[in-house]
Amino acid sequence: MNVLETGKAPGAIGPYSQGYEVNGFIFTSGQIPVNPADGTVPAGIAAQAEQSCKNVGAILESAGAGFDRVLKTTCFLADMGDFAAFNEVYARYFTSRPARSCVAVKELPKGVLCEIEAIAVK
Repeated sequence: MNVLETGKAPGAIGPYSQGYEVNGFIFTSGQIPVNPADGTVPAGIAAQAEQSCKNVGAILESAGAGFDRVLKTTCFLADMGDFAAFNEVYARYFTSRPARSCVAVKELPKGVLCEIEAIAVK
């Protein structure tokens, strides 16, 4: 097992890793829309979805993969009313249309509006 760690995505804020690579598979932790450079969170669902996608991409890149290698994502929204706007941004990154679950949750860390985790193949 190879622990994935990159400064291009936010560091873990708890007892977990940004991701793991094992047997040719890459598993990312859920990525909230924190800018790794300064710790800020952009306003609005579109900007937050964009940052979450960038964070997932940075972890994939650290393992030598990209969005085209993603098999499955799980997406969490604080408000299902943001579904269409979230999808608009998500579709620009996950162009291979991986399998996906998307659920609304009561609350996300740091009060953000979305979180994305991914499983990819190297």
